[in-house]
Amino acid sequence: MSRLLQLADLHGSLADPLLDAMTFLNEVTGRYPEAISFAPGRPYEEFFDPADIPVFLAEYLGHLREERGLTEHQVRQEVFQYGRTKGLIAPLIARALAADEAIEVDPEALVVTVGAQEGMLLVLRALCAGPDDVLLVSSPCYVGVTGAARLLDLTVRPVPEAGPDGGLDPAALAQAVRELRAAGQRPRACYVVPDFANPSGASMDEPARRRLLQVAEETGVLLIEDNPYGFFGRSGAARPTLKALDGDRGNVVYLGSFAKTCFPGARVGYLVADQRVVGPDGARSLLADELAKLKSMTTVNTSALSQAVIGGMLLRGGLRLREANEPARQFYARNMDTLLAALDLAFQHLPGVSWNRPEGGFFAVVTVPFRADARALDECARKHGVLWTPMDGFHPDGGGTHQLRLSCSYLTPEQIVEGVRRLARFVAERLPDGA
Repeated sequence: MSRLLQLADLHGSLADPLLDAMTFLNEVTGRYPEAISFAPGRPYEEFFDPADIPVFLAEYLGHLREERGLTEHQVRQEVFQYGRTKGLIAPLIARALAADEAIEVDPEALVVTVGAQEGMLLVLRALCAGPDDVLLVSSPCYVGVTGAARLLDLTVRPVPEAGPDGGLDPAALAQAVRELRAAGQRPRACYVVPDFANPSGASMDEPARRRLLQVAEETGVLLIEDNPYGFFGRSGAARPTLKALDGDRGNVVYLGSFAKTCFPGARVGYLVADQRVVGPDGARSLLADELAKLKSMTTVNTSALSQAVIGGMLLRGGLRLREANEPARQFYARNMDTLLAALDLAFQHLPGVSWNRPEGGFFAVVTVPFRADARALDECARKHGVLWTPMDGFHPDGGGTHQLRLSCSYLTPEQIVEGVRRLARFVAERLPDGA
């Protein structure tokens, strides 16, 4: 008989409900495969064609031979062997960042990661060194970063958003920093998604972004900017990233991912960490160099083949991903428009129900006058054939109990309309007067 281990003797995160949230969602989706699902924040699969993979790979191999002048032996080494811990395609990413976001950065300040999730883990591990160090996050917040903090035993301090569509509140961040320092703690960094955040869909306007950078400058708190959805506004206009606005002042570590702009199965992301680190002997390095040391002890390097395919996609798009993603932006914008119109029609006469109006991205939030938890989700799936995501798992401070997240990225407009109709029937049954 196999040895029996006590859960109480394992790391505390394994018993944390936060880590159970995604497992439950995957399980309920599997139990109701025919349901219309507003749960996954995935890109639309019809954009993908397996026949494109060899095309992208060939594009990158041609780049190695022609632009970089590598021999066939060197090409084989590049794609089949262990590569640089910092990554192989950092120069291409740097060129795309300059074209798409006006972020000018030395490729040596980049680390190519196994998705943005690894980037979060590396940055948190490096920045938070002792028991008094605190990570600040928006509330609600993406569970990937709070989950990573839980794995690392880091203290998390939530900071409220400025209304349903306003993103993280800079004044609330400044207040939280003052309170933490007064209590003898050391606020180290603040995680923020300025564009179409997961889960709230909220965005920060440019004045708020500038105020947030001012708070970072004045307090010394490093901003960790995550930007998976920035290309997908409902209008073509794009706001500048925090990293672009900050210039070379070093207040922002920038996390990027190709999951939404290319495809998630590659598991390729990156981070920009151009801050300078000084050692006890006065020696200086880039924060990216220090993060690469941590990566060398975890994933060693990011798949060379995955990097090659993403590199080929960047090259095929002329190193301008924003332009290459314009058809996807239009699709997601139409889906969000469809979702908001369907909510307006289906919920206008239901008392106590409200929703926000995101300017883009994948997510919207509906507030209901009952507890929208896992039990309610299971009932909704079983009786009405529609899935959504409870918001309580996204609130480190225990809020969100009467809210649900709807993702419209993975569905057709027809599915969105029908899914909202089904959801409205479920919500009406749950109202006190049965409206």
